[in-house]
Amino acid sequence: MSQGRFHSFVILAGMRTGSNFLEANLNALPGVTSHGEVFNPHFTGRKDATELFGITLAERDANPKPLLRKLRAETDGLSGFRFFHDHDARVLDIVLADPACAKIVLTRNPVDSYVSWKIARATGQWKLTDAKRLKSATVRFEEAEFAVHLSAAQDFQLLVLRALQTSGQTAFMLDYDDLGSVDVLNGLAAFLGVEARLKSVDDSLKKQNPAPLEAKLENPGDLAPALARADLFGLARSPVFEPRRPAAIPTALAAANLPLLFFPVRSGPEAAVRDWFNQLGGTVDGFDHTSLRQWKRGHPGHRSFTVIRHPLLRAHVAFREKIVSGQLADQRRILIRAYKADLPDPGQPFADAAAERAAFLIFLHFARLAAQGQTGLRVDPNWASQTAVLQGFAGFHPLDLVIREDRLAEGLGFLAAEVGIAPPPAPVSDTAVAALSSIHDPSLDDAAEAAYSRDYTGFGFARWRG
Repeated sequence: MSQGRFHSFVILAGMRTGSNFLEANLNALPGVTSHGEVFNPHFTGRKDATELFGITLAERDANPKPLLRKLRAETDGLSGFRFFHDHDARVLDIVLADPACAKIVLTRNPVDSYVSWKIARATGQWKLTDAKRLKSATVRFEEAEFAVHLSAAQDFQLLVLRALQTSGQTAFMLDYDDLGSVDVLNGLAAFLGVEARLKSVDDSLKKQNPAPLEAKLENPGDLAPALARADLFGLARSPVFEPRRPAAIPTALAAANLPLLFFPVRSGPEAAVRDWFNQLGGTVDGFDHTSLRQWKRGHPGHRSFTVIRHPLLRAHVAFREKIVSGQLADQRRILIRAYKADLPDPGQPFADAAAERAAFLIFLHFARLAAQGQTGLRVDPNWASQTAVLQGFAGFHPLDLVIREDRLAEGLGFLAAEVGIAPPPAPVSDTAVAALSSIHDPSLDDAAEAAYSRDYTGFGFARWRG
């Protein structure tokens, strides 16, 4: 039993809000144990379980207090459980009144949780531990059914809020989209008063149904009118599962004698900009946060920029230079073993264009799953979305200019004018376009748009034209 600020905790959530994922991460902390839905009307803790700590389902239903006491007394460290609006109301009254029971309130956009619930009910898949076993379905949005779901969620949240307000307690508030942040989860650990911290988010459970909301519905046109009648704001947004990225300060390049600072996007035209800097007198690199701030202070009037590349072209460069080459050996092995990619020996060419196209399609599928948090692997910066990469740069400081690769000469000319110099010749284009052209067909466009929809929509990219 814990001897700290709290003797236990309760996760106040609902179905399809990410409570399984949150519980898995709490259980990954030494000294913390969450026992599941202990007071679910149909089981004790886990599905089909009828006994917990020697107390049967019938005994629990007759009086829940002994099980609550045993859960706290017989668990090493800090114990807790998940509680939904339709669980034993007697238990809710007890825990809400107890300031030594930590309250974790987990919420999710109710439209997303409703649609996720309908898909889980249609497929029978309530948890996902292996992305290859993902079951998907499109479902029908039913306004009356959604209204019942929404009312139950709102009533429960208002009940919890009022109890906390009137008793002078506070809760740790979490949204579904917070669950991918190890910093937020470690903040929860600090709130609970445990010393352990997570090094990474637990990947034993994978996110289900990460597609945009409209793609999950048979009747997406009925959604907006129903939400307007519900008088709610912002429910139709698409959740973003791709992890936030750091600013990648060590990759920054400065012109040696000019106030120009380049933040490269991996698998983009970094070599072309480096060559342009060299024409201007060389480059400075090896920055950290402190030295980069010092450089900025020492170069008033500086301009910072990056260059973005068409998502399909960038993905093909990453595929060839990092996977086919064998440079990223672990990811290469995973693609071969788990995704059945037929790759030649490192450094060797494919047998023909069809073989490369087939393997590249598998890579694009893998990149989509990785960005949506379904592979359990770190999203490599070479195939992370450019949107996420630029958001990482902005975490240090927003950039002055984002140049499209197809307008690189004009963009660099503009920067040269900004710092008062005549621009050197534009960089010579590399061979990446020719390499992609040799295997291109519409199936690659479809796969790239699925993998990088944030980039296509956010930056206005059209289908690739070579």
